[in-house]
Amino acid sequence: MTGEPWSRGVTRSDDGVLAVAGVSVHDLAAQHGTPAYVLDQADLRSRASGYRRAFETAFAEIGAGVDVYYAGKAFLSLAVARWVHEEGLRVDTATGGELAIALRAGVPGADIGLHGNNKSDAEIVAALDNGVGRIIVDSLVEIDRVADLAGARGVVAPVMVRVTTGVHAGGHEYISTAHEDQKFGLSVAGGSGERERETVKPSAPSAGTTLQDDDSPAMTALLRVVARPELHLLGIHSHIGSQILDPSGFEVAARVVLTLRAQLAERTGVLVDEVDLGGGYGIAYLPGEVALDPDRIAKDVAASVAASAAGLGTPLPRFSIEPGRAIVGPAGLTLYTVGTVKPVRIDDGRTRTYVSVDGGMSDNIRPALYGAQYHAEIVGRLSSAEPVLARVVGKHCESGDIVVHEVQLPGDVRAGDLLAVAATGAYGRSMASNYNQVPRPPVVAVADGSSRVLLRRETVEDLLALDQG
Repeated sequence: MTGEPWSRGVTRSDDGVLAVAGVSVHDLAAQHGTPAYVLDQADLRSRASGYRRAFETAFAEIGAGVDVYYAGKAFLSLAVARWVHEEGLRVDTATGGELAIALRAGVPGADIGLHGNNKSDAEIVAALDNGVGRIIVDSLVEIDRVADLAGARGVVAPVMVRVTTGVHAGGHEYISTAHEDQKFGLSVAGGSGERERETVKPSAPSAGTTLQDDDSPAMTALLRVVARPELHLLGIHSHIGSQILDPSGFEVAARVVLTLRAQLAERTGVLVDEVDLGGGYGIAYLPGEVALDPDRIAKDVAASVAASAAGLGTPLPRFSIEPGRAIVGPAGLTLYTVGTVKPVRIDDGRTRTYVSVDGGMSDNIRPALYGAQYHAEIVGRLSSAEPVLARVVGKHCESGDIVVHEVQLPGDVRAGDLLAVAATGAYGRSMASNYNQVPRPPVVAVADGSSRVLLRRETVEDLLALDQG
């Protein structure tokens, strides 16, 4: 079976062998071993350009510009950074390491954004020294740190203020990022008693920036940025969550941010030029699921922001969005080799077949961390055996080391079979670990009937090289 959740370049021959962009899984396993992350290069690039075109078209119809930033936290390598930039996207980074990869890939600093709720001075300095196009500040303390570091270098830092809109969207609680009780951003709600505790001496406000008792943390932050000559307030940033399949959350959050923008202009005369609506666009992980369509979401959000701006009597800003998972997630799969197969009687009297593979939670922590659901198939042969209830598990010393919680696999599944898990391009390799001292798998790109390694497989020698005794 092909189609979602598999990448567009996945096919299956009459003998049951799956291929990616013309390369069979047998050839991939023989050349690169298993486990291995496999990226469909053409699919990834097509999704990147598709998001750009969809949003540019929809926002042009309302007279607004838009930039699409690839959220590098989903997965970032030199090649991926180059590919998305060649497709017209900018790159969003969340750490100094991600920033270094984007720069090494040749992405100009002006086309990079730097996120992070606890940026180090070194990360801020790297952003300033490389002319990063925007630094998204996440706290009052950080505003003054960025201003002081910029002032010491004689530059003006372009910043956006990340706000939390109170819109709850997405999957697991851990990936919903716009509710109040979490670490990101500054709330648009509240006022006296809810403002972030001061830990540095506030700067002297300029005209129109005097704080009021009922100012929210978000307004307080915006006023502080306006008051610092070392900073240029590019705009306001909002991110409401991840794996979002209902577009209404984006529309509500956009109204909140545009209202805050208008309120700031009324207070200070500063009407910020940009609004970032974040990312979190959902994908299909299981057969039958339907991903967010970029054309639909672009049109819906464009119509919503146009109506909101008209109601507020303010001109439209330039917008930006930050898809990551939606671009790289469906483009990837993880290829494993089956080892132990063990039927187990479960409480309701049924039998569950535990299918152990040569990887596990070290190459995909999401099922253990979030309870994330994935789809797996035996991909190296055809089977006429009746399907059985199966659970795909890893080789680690944890009962929670589950790769796929529940899936139907052929009843004759056996050691040596090749098994693939779909839609693992996002957050598999980027969240991978060396738990139990297991080396991390390679990332292999496949295009036009050939494959090449983007990130090589780690070795035991790599692990030992880090150990200083």
